[in-house]
Amino acid sequence: MCDNSKKMMNMNYQVDEKGYYGRFGGAYIPEILHKCVEDLRRNYLRVLESESFREEYRTLLRDYVGRPSPLYFARRLSERYGCRIYLKREDLNHTGAHKINNTIGQILIARRMGKTRIIAETGAGQHGVATATVCALMNMPCVVYMGRTDVERQQANVRKMEMLGATVVPVTSGNMTLKDATNEAIRDWCCHPADTFYIIGSTVGPHPYPDMVARLQSVISEEIRVQLREKEGRDYPDYLMACVGGGSNAAGTVYHYLGDERVKIVLAEAGGEGLLSGRSAATIQLGREGIIHGARTLVMQTEDGQIEEPYSISAGLDYPGIGPLHANLAQTGRAKVVAVDDDEALRGAFELTRLEGIIPALESAHALGALPRMEFRPSDVVVLTVSGRGDKDMETYLANMDRPEISGNL
Repeated sequence: MCDNSKKMMNMNYQVDEKGYYGRFGGAYIPEILHKCVEDLRRNYLRVLESESFREEYRTLLRDYVGRPSPLYFARRLSERYGCRIYLKREDLNHTGAHKINNTIGQILIARRMGKTRIIAETGAGQHGVATATVCALMNMPCVVYMGRTDVERQQANVRKMEMLGATVVPVTSGNMTLKDATNEAIRDWCCHPADTFYIIGSTVGPHPYPDMVARLQSVISEEIRVQLREKEGRDYPDYLMACVGGGSNAAGTVYHYLGDERVKIVLAEAGGEGLLSGRSAATIQLGREGIIHGARTLVMQTEDGQIEEPYSISAGLDYPGIGPLHANLAQTGRAKVVAVDDDEALRGAFELTRLEGIIPALESAHALGALPRMEFRPSDVVVLTVSGRGDKDMETYLANMDRPEISGNL
């Protein structure tokens, strides 16, 4: 390997000691939460690196979650795109998505910090279900904030949370989606800082949350390295692809490859009805530097700094910000970011379903919708993360199934 390649592989895209990824990150929080966040910052690495945590976490991932998740060679999808496509099957985890990797880790940290009550926000409902699941497992009370719009379009997940014993609080402010649910969860945290632990569902929020969530999700890329070595005789792909809203499944997918420039990173964000339509959630394409939910990042905002309401057909991607890790990857050019609109995502979902018999979550469908934008060589190895399964999105799929522009050419 040439010296220049070695230098590129040593570039650091991880968080620095002050909680920043380049210009993005930090902790911009109300004074009442300073002690909570500072206690977590002082303790999270000590807990994550302790042998007792590692043993309990790994045991639960194996015996409860069902890890490692398979790395599946998608033969027919590969033939369509002229390369070798592997799917990282996070949809096969317990609860049906990658979210459980993070919630198990965070509730173990909460327990070790003496917290007795858990709160969370959720959009598509997968993080809420995963949080409610681990709270049932650990016998801890759980409150999940969810925008009323998302409550209405994700009823199956709402019922699952309630069955698991969680209290689901519909949020009626703003456009009643993920941003607004996060606002309400933070207000709750401000009112109960002593006993409450906020399990944030993505690589967003004040430091150390983005780094903590990325580390917990990094089991995804850790497994990819081992599985590719077994299947391809090398431990790195040519391309990594994932959807990105806040960014947790994408962070887990790329974590161990950030410094390896042999690996091209492609992130698919929600284009909604189009970048120029006024109904989009393509934060990296449309956002400007600002502060949201405790971190400096790219934010969809008006000229005077008011948050613009995002839109996506996918409840898990309509967030007006982006994790600071991904903002930095985009700004530095380390990641290519593609805005995939609603119809492209739907076509990607139906294509995977018809070719491979796998119904993906609408979030994951955005990564699949980016495939037609790519130009692969026959020798290219592509790993695309299917972050969740599509059970929760069946009403949307069924409503679009007879549209010829979506499924007519499959």
